[in-house]
Amino acid sequence: MSAGDLSVVTGAFGYTGRHIARRLLAQGMRVRTLTNHPRRASPFGDRVSAAPFDFGDPARMAAHLEGAEVLYNTYWIRFPRGRLTFDDAVHRTRALIAAAKRASVPRIVHISITNASEESPLPYFRGKALAETAVRESGLSYGIIKPTVVFGDEDILLNNIAWFLRRFPLFPVFGGGDYPVQPVFADDLAALAVEAGRERGNVELDAAGPETFCYDELLGLIARGVGGRARLVRIAPGIGLLLTRLMGYLLRDVVITRDEVDGLMAGLLVSNAPPAGTTAFTAWLRDNAQRLGASYASELRRHYR
Repeated sequence: MSAGDLSVVTGAFGYTGRHIARRLLAQGMRVRTLTNHPRRASPFGDRVSAAPFDFGDPARMAAHLEGAEVLYNTYWIRFPRGRLTFDDAVHRTRALIAAAKRASVPRIVHISITNASEESPLPYFRGKALAETAVRESGLSYGIIKPTVVFGDEDILLNNIAWFLRRFPLFPVFGGGDYPVQPVFADDLAALAVEAGRERGNVELDAAGPETFCYDELLGLIARGVGGRARLVRIAPGIGLLLTRLMGYLLRDVVITRDEVDGLMAGLLVSNAPPAGTTAFTAWLRDNAQRLGASYASELRRHYR
């Protein structure tokens, strides 16, 4: 891949895809995005062209991929919504891979998650594993990057944790709070993805940061960083999910899902591999505490409204 080559990044107007597109543009690449929101204002101006996914029209979707040297795929859903399920997301991933093959795209870099497994009882992690299998069986040269929990600009999950810690006197901790979390910086993840795009052999890599925290330790770190005074209260996971659903109703959003809670408590957001990311969350928090959680980031507003 050389300067001026075309890369297609799914979801370049979103979170992970935006960081990947930014890195590619900085290296002189041409970038096109496939998106559910092709008419949305681009954070890159006219430097990134946009086309719809067209999952139901394989020939048209393949046409959007024509000429690309690498497809960077960040497409997934955080939770089922309406008639769209995780099974549908897997089917759409397969359709995207088929379109890439039809367009003769030589390489795909796919963003998954750590500890995905087809035997997982959690639909999110099982679906992610099925998508990985589709990539492996595609016949394309591939890279599969598996991040833990991602932090950085445009983040939703950690941003909203900070928002709650800033504004409420109590913050619920699911269970004992002693389960591990190993956050990775979004730009480190993007760097790993772009590097994988330059490779020619198949590669699979966990993307985890250099620091690992117990969940309640991470919450305390964020609270002190942003000046939050919420007291951490350990509660049963079922009660915690009920409370977050109530808060989601008031905010007209989905605050957290059962799969996210179960995956967190099962220790799935860490890696046994050496850290691939280099940016420490503690250092990033020190530099960005003033704006972390300053406003609420709505998942539904960002992706569905």
